[in-house]
Amino acid sequence: MREIIASPFARQILLGVFLIALGAAVISVLAPFLVPMAWAVILGYATWPLHERLSGLLRGRAVPASLLMTLITTAVVVLPTLWVIFLVRSEAGNLADYLAAEFAAGHIKPPAIIANLPFVGAELYAWLQAMADEPARIKTELGAHFGNLNELAVALVGDIGRNIAKLVLALFTLFFVYLHGRSIARQFRIVLASLLGQRANDYLDAAADTTRAVVYGIVATALVQGLAAGLGYWVAGVPAPVTLTAVTVVVALIPFGTPIVWGGASLWLMLTGQTEAAAGLFLWGLFVVSWVDNIVRPLVLSGSTQIPFILALFGVLGGLAAFGLIGLFLGPVILAVALAVWREWLESPRKHVP
Repeated sequence: MREIIASPFARQILLGVFLIALGAAVISVLAPFLVPMAWAVILGYATWPLHERLSGLLRGRAVPASLLMTLITTAVVVLPTLWVIFLVRSEAGNLADYLAAEFAAGHIKPPAIIANLPFVGAELYAWLQAMADEPARIKTELGAHFGNLNELAVALVGDIGRNIAKLVLALFTLFFVYLHGRSIARQFRIVLASLLGQRANDYLDAAADTTRAVVYGIVATALVQGLAAGLGYWVAGVPAPVTLTAVTVVVALIPFGTPIVWGGASLWLMLTGQTEAAAGLFLWGLFVVSWVDNIVRPLVLSGSTQIPFILALFGVLGGLAAFGLIGLFLGPVILAVALAVWREWLESPRKHVP
C-alpha cells in the first residue's frame, strides 16, 4: 500500500481528487454568493480606470478611494436601475386603471388598420376589440402580463431586485474588489500560469478584452438607444418621455428588448387617434433604435474582441438564457476564451496532436 501511495502517478491522482473535492466544497459554500460576487467583479472591472484616477487624487489612500468609488458606483449605476424597476412596477396598476377608464369612456377605439398588420394584426385587433367591449377585463389582462414581466425581471437580475440583502452584499463585495482587486488579479494570473503555462496569459487577455468590450459596448449601446428612442418619444408627443427613456435604457441592455417600449408607445398613439405620430414613432424605432441594437452592439463586440459577428450575438443571447442578466457579460467572455483556446490549438497542432 505504501509503495502505491509513494508512486508519482498515484500521488498525482490523489492530488487531483483532493483538488476536485476541495473545489466542489468551495463552490458549495460560496454558491449563495456567486451572483453578487460576479456583479461586483464586473462593476469593479468596468469602473477600474476611474478608481485608479480617484486613488491618485487621494494620494494612494486605498480605503477612502475604495469606499468613495463604491458610493459613486452605487449612485450612478445601482440606484437609477432600481428606481426604474420600482417605477415600472408601481405604475403598472395606475396604467391599468387609466386604460380601463379610457376604454369605458370610448376614448380608445382600435383602428381597423391594426387588423392588417402582418403576423399579429388580427389577434391584436381582436384583443383590443374585446377590451373595448369589456373594459373591466383590462385590469385582469394587464395585471397578468405585468406579473409575468415582474417575474422575468426578478429572474434576470438574479433576484437582486427582490432580495435587498444580496444587493447590499454585492456592494459590500465591490468595496473589497476596489481595495484588493490588483492583488487578486496578480495572484490569479500566477496560479493560472503555473497550471496552463504561457497560454494562460492569452486566455486571460481574451477574457479581459471581452469583458471590457461587453461592458462598454452593451452599456454604451443601451444609452445611445435610450437617447434615440427618447428623441422619438419627445417628437411624437408621448406622455412622460423622460420616464420612457429611462425604461428604454434599462430594457435596451437585453438584445431585441426595446421594441416592447417604443412599440407599446406607438400602439398607444394609434389607439388615441394620433395615427401619423404613431407611424412616425414606429418607423423611427424600427429603422433607427433597432438598428443600433441589432447592428452596432454585435459589431462593437466582434470588432473589439476579434469574435465573429454570429458568435458575439450567440454569446449575448445564450448567456442571457443560461445565466440571466449577468449572462450578457459571461456569455461572450466564455465564448472568447473558448475561441482563444481553439485558435491556440490550431496555431500549434504538432504540440497538442500526437
